[in-house]
Amino acid sequence: MSFDKEKMLQWCNDWSKNTLMETLEIKYVDAGEDFLVATMPVNPRVHQPMGLLHGGASVALAESVGSAASIMFVNPERQEVRGIEISANHLKSKKEGMVTATAKIIHKGASIHLWEIRIADENDKLISLCKLTNMILPRR
Repeated sequence: MSFDKEKMLQWCNDWSKNTLMETLEIKYVDAGEDFLVATMPVNPRVHQPMGLLHGGASVALAESVGSAASIMFVNPERQEVRGIEISANHLKSKKEGMVTATAKIIHKGASIHLWEIRIADENDKLISLCKLTNMILPRR
């Protein structure tokens, strides 16, 4: 079966309706056979009290794009994806604009997927570097 980029992006964006992803205005914008990309605006909706991008919003973006990316490697009618561990290093602050998260597969096993998610600003400056482990479970 060949990879259908447009179908994957449409599915991810439709899947996000009425969820945290919609609240944070996360949009899936690019995909390939081993990566997925999403954007999130940086505005007061995702600020911490000092007026900067909240680390938790960055982690939510990372987990959203990494978990959705695992769907590319499973049969969603028979399997489910669960994030079981995430780590994040926040390297640069951001007050406004847009951040882009790119999830790339590091390990694709039958039961575990490991993703690296790089969150960068409009100038490709690294804001956060995250690692996400997803468990693949049979659908119940």
